[in-house]
Amino acid sequence: MERFTGSSNDWNSLLLDLDRPHLLQTWEWANIKKDVGWEPMPYLWRASSGSPQATAAAMILKRRLPMGGLSARLSILYCPKGPIMEWRNSGLRNRVLNDLQSLTRKNGGIFLKIDPEVILGTGVPESEDDKLDVNGQDVVKEFNNLGWKMSSDQIQFKNTFSIDLNPSEDELLAAMKQKTRYNIRLAEKKGVTVRSGTTADLPLLYKMFAETSIRDGFVIRDETYYQNVWGSFISAAASSEEKTSSAAPWAEPLIAEVDGESVAAVILFFFARRAYYLYGMSREMHREKMPNYLLQWSAMRRARQVGCTSYDLWGAPDEFIETDPLWNVSRFKEGLGGLVIRSVGAWDYAPNPLWYNLYTRLIPRLLDMMRLRGRAQTRKTLSERLA
Repeated sequence: MERFTGSSNDWNSLLLDLDRPHLLQTWEWANIKKDVGWEPMPYLWRASSGSPQATAAAMILKRRLPMGGLSARLSILYCPKGPIMEWRNSGLRNRVLNDLQSLTRKNGGIFLKIDPEVILGTGVPESEDDKLDVNGQDVVKEFNNLGWKMSSDQIQFKNTFSIDLNPSEDELLAAMKQKTRYNIRLAEKKGVTVRSGTTADLPLLYKMFAETSIRDGFVIRDETYYQNVWGSFISAAASSEEKTSSAAPWAEPLIAEVDGESVAAVILFFFARRAYYLYGMSREMHREKMPNYLLQWSAMRRARQVGCTSYDLWGAPDEFIETDPLWNVSRFKEGLGGLVIRSVGAWDYAPNPLWYNLYTRLIPRLLDMMRLRGRAQTRKTLSERLA
């Protein structure tokens, strides 16, 4: 295990040579987190001493606790959607996990959280499409044997929907639910159009995102954060002529309009021939014209145009029951032809159980307070923008 000291392009290119490279492990995403208080720590593993070939990589984010005294030496560590490696290689897997445990102890980590893309199964559980992945079961056993704990704080979605973009457009449409195809045609018939956005649309996108958060009851950050995230990745698209061959991730907004008025949008992120639906937003007006259906179809077509072979719809229920908060959203994604991908989720390694238990008891209360304040601030900001 060694600390990576190369450039951003070198790091991203290294990821491209590994199994299932992820957007959240890129240099650019780590820099976004650096701006909000995290220290990026990139590490890699080689096939053997002195070998140029990397076999695994982990972009770890470190945050020191903002308190004095003994806690000044404590930190929390997070490796979003990593480490990146061939998880079916049991020897490599054991080596990487043990090295990460040592790193956590050396950095005074209360815990290290990882949520790698290790598949437990595909399809809705107990359906005819349900298929278990034996390797995923083995990884869970190894986590338990090495003292890792299934995290009560799942930062990213544990499950998601994915669409294979290799078939033709006609085949993709045929794989959708009949009602979804009908709504796409309805949106076109009712005059919904979709255009590509630029950084000039960032204020509009945030306004719609804030409206969506208030209506659907989730908390968002302040506008500066999204200006930074969206703006930097959208700008990267403008500076890259060869998007499909570039190692740099980039993003593109797609905005649905009715009679020239913006009514909904998605922001697509692209990396390693995969498209990600990370952000979606909509307004109350013209919802009966089904703009979101045409938006997603446009997103699929755009992803294929730039060489993507899969589309991650970002999020599926933890439990596939009607009381799950993502149930209605999941039906929409399933209608698009998405296949459920179930992963192992987030796991924590905690060297000191006392600190870990104290932290996990206090943080949920703090987060609840922050969410209440966040909702109030979003409402205030939006009302000021609308005044």
